[in-house]
Parts: sequence; structure tokens; C-alpha cells
Amino acid sequence: MARISGVDVPDNKKAPYALRYIYGIGATRAREIVDKANIDPDQRIRDLSDAELARIREVVDRDYLVEGDLRRVVRGNVQRLIDINCYRGQRHRRNLPMRGQRTRTNARTRRGAKKTVAGRRRAVKR
Repeated sequence: MARISGVDVPDNKKAPYALRYIYGIGATRAREIVDKANIDPDQRIRDLSDAELARIREVVDRDYLVEGDLRRVVRGNVQRLIDINCYRGQRHRRNLPMRGQRTRTNARTRRGAKKTVAGRRRAVKR
């Protein structure tokens, strides 16, 4: 397996698809990296020479913020929102959706599994 930015990318996939295993690299950036490194996009990672892999590593390290550094930046951005106590920061703190989605129903991904709460008993008419 080839190691790029501390991530083992799969050998059996074509270069643009294998690069997507790195946090911070999606389809567009993977194509850009392959173009900048002058590598055939149809070539699989296992077929690349050491020089070609080195070119990919160099392009990723020089031009893109990926993996740990990117995670640190994103975490810092979220922490700033929490610290200034803005609406989005409050939603992050409470682990609720922060982009306007409804929470009365749905939002299970963000809120987690259902927690049943006992309802109020209604007064019985006689």
C-alpha cells in the first residue's frame, strides 16, 4: 500500500479514486492533484513508480491542507463559534443541527438514538 500524508491509500484503485481516502481530498481535488503531478488518471496506484508517488506526495504536501492539520483547523473554527456563544456555537454545544433543519422529528443522525421520556398523564373525565 502507498502511504500519502500518513494515510494508506488502496493499491487496486485508480489514482483519483485512491486519493479520496485522504481527509480533505474529494473528487475535484483528486483530479487536480493527478493533473499537477502529470500522472495518467487511469493508472492504478500499484502501477505507479516511486518517482510518480513522490510527485503526488509533494503536490499534496505543498498545495493542500489535509488530514491532521485540516482537522485541527476545522475543530478550531467550531471551538471559536462555541466560545463566542453565537447561535451556531450553541447548537454545536447542544449537539443539535445548526443549519435550520427541524428537530421535532428526524435529526436522528445529529441527536443520536431515541430516548423515551414519560409523558404527562391526562386527567380522566368522570
